[in-house]
Amino acid sequence: MDFGYEGKVAVITGSSKGIGRETSEQLVKLGAKVILVARGEEALIEAKEEISQYGEVDFIKADVTEDGAADKIIGGTVEKFGSIDILINNAGGSFAKAFDEVEISDWEQDIDLKVMAAVRLSKAALPYLKERGGAILNMTAVLGKTPPASSLPTTVSRAAGMAMTKAMSKDLGQYGIRVNAVCIGLIKSDQIMKMWKDDAPDLSWEEYARLDKHNIPLGRIGDTKEAANVITFLCSDLASYVNGVAVNVDGGSGHAL
Repeated sequence: MDFGYEGKVAVITGSSKGIGRETSEQLVKLGAKVILVARGEEALIEAKEEISQYGEVDFIKADVTEDGAADKIIGGTVEKFGSIDILINNAGGSFAKAFDEVEISDWEQDIDLKVMAAVRLSKAALPYLKERGGAILNMTAVLGKTPPASSLPTTVSRAAGMAMTKAMSKDLGQYGIRVNAVCIGLIKSDQIMKMWKDDAPDLSWEEYARLDKHNIPLGRIGDTKEAANVITFLCSDLASYVNGVAVNVDGGSGHAL
């Protein structure tokens, strides 16, 4: 099956570990040239060394919230590989508290990381995407669709990411640019692994992942590869008529379509 990645150039933020790292490897294996982006140089070097056995990959060390980072990332990508076809805005984190516990600075930092960084990168990449068509993928979270208590500001930022995705898809479709989102539920990550060690160190990962308290209809926490599979499809030519969707990758745990 031809995903249409051969020779295409992808930029993936937050890609030294986790879902971003797994997605990068999948795209390189399918023929894409990938630029990894993250803040930690050591993890980037390690990821590049591992992925380079499958094809062309390089990295740009950057904090996506810093002034000039978007131009540095997109400019560096074009200098290295000539253009850009795919942008995956994956940088993020989880900061969740009750409304009365969240400081204004917390709101500003969260929105800057999860919304404005994606805006700046998309704007910087737009001239190149307009030339070639392509895809933008915004990573969000399923709780952004149905925010529970004490989930601020992260669920608001994620909801904004979904609204941005839909609006961008309508504006940019005329240029052959598809914009979609993936809404993540519980996926194995450094954060979830820490939660396991803190909550139930006496259990194996397989036992912890299948605890009823997670309330996942499929009965387990997901793996990074399962999330990367969906991202890989949405950014590929196989999804050439998929535009403006926010796909849940959560084992059925979310309460909204």
